[in-house]
Amino acid sequence: MSRGFLRRERWAIAPDLKPDREPTAYAVECAVCLARSPQAEEQTTAQDWIFEHAGRNPSHHTYRAITIEPLRAWRPDA
Repeated sequence: MSRGFLRRERWAIAPDLKPDREPTAYAVECAVCLARSPQAEEQTTAQDWIFEHAGRNPSHHTYRAITIEPLRAWRPDA
C-alpha cells in the first residue's frame, strides 16, 4: 500500500487579459436537435447560423449561447 500526501493550495481564476491570449469565441446550439454552429470570433457568425438553421427547421425556436472566454489560473501566494 502506498501512502500519499495531499496539500491544499489557494488558486485564483480570472479572465486572461494578456495580449497573446486566445481570442474569445462564440457559438450557438439548437436546444431542439442539439446541432451546433461553428466556433467563431465574431458573434454575428453564430447569429447568422441561427437564422439559417431556423429557416431549414421552422419548428426550432430555442437556442443556447456558448461563449468561450480565455481564463488564467495562478497561485496568489507563489
